[in-house]
Amino acid sequence: MQLVVARIGRAHGIKGEVTVEVRTDEPELRLAPGAVLATDPASAGPLTIESGRVHSGRLLLRFEGVRDRNAAEALRNTLLIADVDPDELPEGEDEYYDHQLIDLDVVTVDGTEVGRITEVSHLPSQDVFVVERSDGTEVFVPFVQEIVTEIDLEEQRAVIDPPPGLIDDRAEIASPRDDSA
Repeated sequence: MQLVVARIGRAHGIKGEVTVEVRTDEPELRLAPGAVLATDPASAGPLTIESGRVHSGRLLLRFEGVRDRNAAEALRNTLLIADVDPDELPEGEDEYYDHQLIDLDVVTVDGTEVGRITEVSHLPSQDVFVVERSDGTEVFVPFVQEIVTEIDLEEQRAVIDPPPGLIDDRAEIASPRDDSA
């Protein structure tokens, strides 16, 4: 199975280094020197990581054969793809790969069917499930422990305890707005 592990950003310096937007929880494993990664577009790769370092909180990579700024800049926006054994599991107990979560049925704690996870969006503040409902509409469910109470891979379901208004119109207004002021 192939998983996107990073996206190449802009060139850094003049010796072929690039910034990367990491899209894996295991960069030390997936983006280590010697790793050979497929690319999207395929014509840019495969790429072999020669070295990596962190600079100002950003991961910088250098690839074999990429020796100058022009070659590095030509790789901008290329996706880096790792081959992963589909049976491989993340190291942490409550960690999941996106492919394990896609297509899970989503139900509330009382058993009400909500829909099916079609995408996991990795936002800066948290991950979000994109859940498609039976009527074709989508609802966005933050992947946080307070809302997603259980992931059951054997039963292929995610159990959620949504606050009012997340998946329906039961939102409660805490205090009415006073427009007279």
